[in-house]
Amino acid sequence: MRSRALLIVALLLASLPASPVWAATATVRDGGTLQLGNATFRLDGIEAPAFDQLCIDEHADSWTCGIEARDQLAKLIDGRAVRCDDLGADPTFKKRRLGVCKVEGEATSLGQLLVREGFVLNVESSPTGRFKTDEARAREDRKGLWKGCFIAPREFRLGKKDGTLLGGSCRADRDQEIRAVLFPEDFVMPSGCNIKGKFAVRARVTGNLGIYHLQACRSYPGLTNPDRWFCSEEDAQAGGFRRAYNCRPPAKTK
Repeated sequence: MRSRALLIVALLLASLPASPVWAATATVRDGGTLQLGNATFRLDGIEAPAFDQLCIDEHADSWTCGIEARDQLAKLIDGRAVRCDDLGADPTFKKRRLGVCKVEGEATSLGQLLVREGFVLNVESSPTGRFKTDEARAREDRKGLWKGCFIAPREFRLGKKDGTLLGGSCRADRDQEIRAVLFPEDFVMPSGCNIKGKFAVRARVTGNLGIYHLQACRSYPGLTNPDRWFCSEEDAQAGGFRRAYNCRPPAKTK
C-alpha cells in the first residue's frame, strides 16, 4: 500500500512544472525552440516556422524563413544568459517542455519579441497567449514573414499543401505557383540537416505523421523526394516522425 502511495506522489511531482531554469549559454534549435542544459523548451504562446520551411518574400522569391527565424532568435539572445520558466511538458512536441523564456536584463519574453518582428505567429488558443496586438502590428507593417506569402507552420508540419496562404504579398491569381514554391518537389537540404522525412499513412499506426531515414539506412539513397529535412533524430521525433525500421541496429546476440 505504501509503495502504491509513493508511486502516486512521484507521478504527481513529475507532472508539476519545474523551477525556473537558467543557462549561461542557450542552444537555439529553431525559431521557437531553445536547449538549456539537458532541457529543451518550446517558447510558449507562439508558433515558429519549421527549420526547413520555405516562404516567399515581397519580390516573389523563395527564402529560407525557418532558418531566418532561428537566426533572429539567436540575435535576440546575443550570447546572454537565458531564463526559462518551466510550464510543464509540451503537449505537441515529444520530449520537450513549454517555457516562458527571457534574456538576462530583458523584461519582454523572447516569444513576444519574435512576434513583434514578424518571424513567428501568435497562438490564440494558448492559455498564456497574449501577443495578438503584436502580431496585428507586425502584419500591418509587413515585417518578417508578413512581408511576403507563407503557410502557417502548423500546416506546413502536417504537410497541408492546401493550407491557407498568409502574408501581404499573396496573390489569388498565382495560387498554384505559390504553393509549388512553398512545397517544392526537389526540397533542398538545409546545411547540416541530412535526415530525410516522408509523410506516410502507415506511420499513423504508431501515432506518427511520417517516417525519417538516416544516412546509414538502406532506404536512404532511394528516397529522392523527401517531404521534410531534420537536423537530429530528436527533432524528427519531436515533429511526429518515427525511424524507418531498416535503420534499427541488428539485434544483439547472446
